[in-house]
Amino acid sequence: MGEPTRWATDTGAGHSRWYVDRFRRMAAEGADLAGEARLLDALVPPGARILDAGCGQGRVGAALAERGHTVVGVDADPVLIEAARTDHPGPTWLVADLAELDLPGAPFDAAVLAGNVMTFVAPDTERQVLRQVAAQLRTDGVLVIGFGTDRGYPLADFDADTAAVGLHREHRFATWDLRPWRADADFAVTVLRRPADGVHPTGAAGS
Repeated sequence: MGEPTRWATDTGAGHSRWYVDRFRRMAAEGADLAGEARLLDALVPPGARILDAGCGQGRVGAALAERGHTVVGVDADPVLIEAARTDHPGPTWLVADLAELDLPGAPFDAAVLAGNVMTFVAPDTERQVLRQVAAQLRTDGVLVIGFGTDRGYPLADFDADTAAVGLHREHRFATWDLRPWRADADFAVTVLRRPADGVHPTGAAGS
């Protein structure tokens, strides 16, 4: 495991348990927790292999599995992974650092980073995280990332980082339910694609 994530250093003791309990309560109350999964489901073929990167307690990956996809969820927080395994058996849930991600098996058709994952990774690892996640995708695989625009990771930096690792931006929306992007939006959902020239996990994009 590499540098501690902001999730570990910038939140208080017991935050992960509070987070798990919060979403369990929301699920019990019937809240709609599957918006991200609906978007991913529309972008991939039936039975796709999907990486839920920064999966937290598993709500997005579980909703994708319910739609017939094969899901592997990864998070650096063992408390969240334990909750995912308890609440959502079926998908594979792994404790791993996204900045060092190197998963065995076939490449993924798609990956998703929801829940402000990019603003919680370790400082100065954003580009490396994007590179490692993108490297898990097949050629022409899709990557969808959503985070708040006021959480310390400027969109201009994000766009520079995705371009640097060879990802092509296809769409940007203001919400997971595809409301149009606007410059003053406080959230951004970006749809990216791994091109045919590839993304290399330890070096520059392309070859």
